[in-house]
Amino acid sequence: MSIYAFADFDDGAGRRASRIYASARYPSRQVGNIFFDSEEVPNLKYADEMPLKLRSFYSVVAFRPSHIFLSRDVIGGKPLYYGSDMSISSFKSYIDGEVYEVMPGEVLKIDYTGEILERKKYAFEDVFKVGQADVDEMAEKIISSLKSYKARVGCIAFSGGVDSSLLAALYDLPLVSVTASKTEEEWLREAAKMLGKEIEILKVGEDEIRDAVQTVVKAIETDDFLQLSIAVPVYLTMQFARTLGFTEIVFGQGADELFGGYKRYETMDKYELEDALIRDLKSIGDSNLVRDSKLAYKSGMRLVTPYLSWDIIDAALKIPPEYKVRREDGRVIRKYILRRIAENYLPGGIAWREKRAIQYSTGIAKILKKYL
Repeated sequence: MSIYAFADFDDGAGRRASRIYASARYPSRQVGNIFFDSEEVPNLKYADEMPLKLRSFYSVVAFRPSHIFLSRDVIGGKPLYYGSDMSISSFKSYIDGEVYEVMPGEVLKIDYTGEILERKKYAFEDVFKVGQADVDEMAEKIISSLKSYKARVGCIAFSGGVDSSLLAALYDLPLVSVTASKTEEEWLREAAKMLGKEIEILKVGEDEIRDAVQTVVKAIETDDFLQLSIAVPVYLTMQFARTLGFTEIVFGQGADELFGGYKRYETMDKYELEDALIRDLKSIGDSNLVRDSKLAYKSGMRLVTPYLSWDIIDAALKIPPEYKVRREDGRVIRKYILRRIAENYLPGGIAWREKRAIQYSTGIAKILKKYL
C-alpha cells in the first residue's frame, strides 16, 4: 500500500466514524494530518483549488475537523480510491465494499458519516493551455526544465532509446535495465558505452517472467494483456533496482505522448495528430501512470518522470504537430523535436535511432503470450 486509512464506527452515534487509522508508506509521506504522494507538501490553504495550485502529479488525503479531504491532479498520475466503508487507499483491493475512484482533477470532501459534502472537478484545460509558440523557445524551455531536476540517490531505467538516453546524458545517475533479449542486451551495453556510463543489466528468462505475473496482476489490479506486457518489464526493472540498493528510479514516461512517439501517429494528418496527442496526454494517467505508480508502491520505489513536469507539458503543448511527427525525404521521423534537442547531448546513432516499445524490445511480451 502507499496511502491507506480505515475507520472505526460508533454505531450508537448514527454510524459516525469514532476513530481513523491512517498511514503513508514510502514514497508517500505524512505531514500532520495530511497524507500525500507529491513532490511538495500540499497547502490546505488552497484546498478548494488544489488541482490549479499544485503543479505536479499528486494524490492527497487530509483529515480535517469537519471532513475528510481527497484530491488528485487533473491528469490523474497517482491512484486514489475510497469505499462505502470509509476506507481510503492507493489500491482498490484494500477497500471492502463498494469502491469509488477519486477522479483526475477532483476535489472531494466527505464527512465522518461517509456523506459527500462537496465535490468539484477541474479539467485538463483549466490547467494546461494549448496554443502555438516559437519552437526554438519551447525547445529551450524543455531542456532547461529537464536540467533543473536535481538527481538524488537513484538510477535511470535505461532502454537505449532517445528518451532515457537524454536523461542519462543529463543526470549523473547509474543505469539499470532488464531484458529477455540478447540482441537488446548487446545494444544496451553499446549505448551505455557510447554515453560513457556504467550499466547494470539483468537478463531474465521464462521462469522469472512467469513468476512475476501474478504479483504484477495483483499490483496493477488488471489482467489486461497490453497493460500486463508493459507492467512486467517495469516491475522487474524496479525490483532489480531495489536489489541494487536504489529507492528512486527515473523513467522516460510521457515522451511518446508529448512528442509523437507512437507508431500509429505516422498515418495521421496534422489535425488528427494534434487531437490524438492531446487525447493521449489527457489519458496518460489512466493508461500508463496509475499502473506504474502502483508498481512503484509495491516495490517501495519513488517513480520520477522528468518529461512530465508541468513546465515541459506546457511547452510541448505549444509545439506544432509537424515538429513532432516529421516527414522528410520520404521517411517519417517520430519525436522529431525531441531528437533535435537530444542531438546536442547524444551521439547521432542514439538521438536518431528508432526504438520499439518496451514490451517488444525486451522480448517479454513474446514470452508472456505462452502463459496468457
